[in-house]
Amino acid sequence: MLFQSHLFILLFLPVSVCAYYAVARSERARQWLLIGVSLIFYGWWDARFIPLLLGQISATWLLALAAQRLHSRIPLVAGILVNLASLGTFKYLNFLLDSFASVTGIAVAHASIVLPIGISFFSFQLISYLVDRLRNDAPIYPFRPFALFVTLFPHLVAGPIVRHNELIPQLGDDPLRGGLWARISAGLAVFSVGLAKKVLLADQLAGLADPLFAAARDRALSFGEAWTAALGFSFQLFLDFSAYTEMAIGIALMFGLLLPDNFRRPYLAADLREFWRRWHITLSRFIRDYLYIPLGGSRHGPARYVFATLASMAICGLWHGAGWTFVAWGAWHGLGLVVCRTWQRHGYPIPAPVSWAITMLFVLAGWVLFRAANFDVALALLGSLVGHAGWSGALQSPALLATAAAVCAIVPSAHQIKDVVIQPRPALAAAAAILALIAFLRVDSENLVNFIYFQF
Repeated sequence: MLFQSHLFILLFLPVSVCAYYAVARSERARQWLLIGVSLIFYGWWDARFIPLLLGQISATWLLALAAQRLHSRIPLVAGILVNLASLGTFKYLNFLLDSFASVTGIAVAHASIVLPIGISFFSFQLISYLVDRLRNDAPIYPFRPFALFVTLFPHLVAGPIVRHNELIPQLGDDPLRGGLWARISAGLAVFSVGLAKKVLLADQLAGLADPLFAAARDRALSFGEAWTAALGFSFQLFLDFSAYTEMAIGIALMFGLLLPDNFRRPYLAADLREFWRRWHITLSRFIRDYLYIPLGGSRHGPARYVFATLASMAICGLWHGAGWTFVAWGAWHGLGLVVCRTWQRHGYPIPAPVSWAITMLFVLAGWVLFRAANFDVALALLGSLVGHAGWSGALQSPALLATAAAVCAIVPSAHQIKDVVIQPRPALAAAAAILALIAFLRVDSENLVNFIYFQF
């Protein structure tokens, strides 16, 4: 079930919200209700994976409880390995088999495995909780709120990656507390912004970029086609994923819950370090806290810093997809972060417009590698961007690309919309309603486009 579908907007969401507030006085009832509707939401794609989701949640909670009662760290380590094994089996087994075959020349049959939607997100949440238990930074929660922390449907399948201490304490708050209608109206407004970005821009950009990347497998793109593909995908990726985040935050607000922000206009970043403070914020801080710092961070000399940065970003790339192009994309950003930090530490100033242009070209080149089917396609497309295949061809759909660029630069983050932009004014309410109606009427229920991060 997709957030932008008529079924979700007209039936699932309003029924869930009304049922939630009907039992809002009972903490137990409203939490079980949210778990139930979240499992229905998750099972809408494939109910076979509900046992996997519940199994990982239950195993994690039971092993954390066992570790406390036995005064042993072994169950926590076992829990981390269980979650990594599940993620590795479903997402990376065939990738490992292909890599083995390419190195040894021994053909290995693929395993018939379907990737459970959202497994990367909920596995990371469970792992972060277990690591925090190892660090004595997390309590043992009752099972019900712990299960809801993972299954809550707004963030379940594509984030933001929510930590236990950000959400579980909120689950005990009275949904009927002061500010009820302000939260619901803010949630509707933020949801409407995300819906419009998804339907009116991201899906249109997919129709522009996808055929060009497909064509790049068979032929060299012209200069104009290459720039259309690269810009189209760069805008599509941000607008699609930030739209999901905004819709998720908006839905959670309707239930009186606040999810963390995930994007803060990253394409305005003047350097690569700033870009990663603005892009996929919840993943960036997960990589920082659970990989980069444990690997040594920046406090153990330059060599350890370089290793920690490159290793963390390569793993970040692998998390996005089971392919060497994703690993290379992560390493590309790791190398860029090392160069950026070194340059800044030695005090070589660059004018802000020049620094911004360099950063965006670096990011755009990385997105080509991220999106391309393989290294050959990526190298050919990058070559076309610099005229290797000639200088012919014009930029396609320039108005769409210009509009997308403007929205990327102007529209603030979901939390900024909630806290700063939204005011109790009839004009704003009318504008949000018109925007939502236009986007809703543009939804083609027969040809819905998945959110791009579902595949990760």
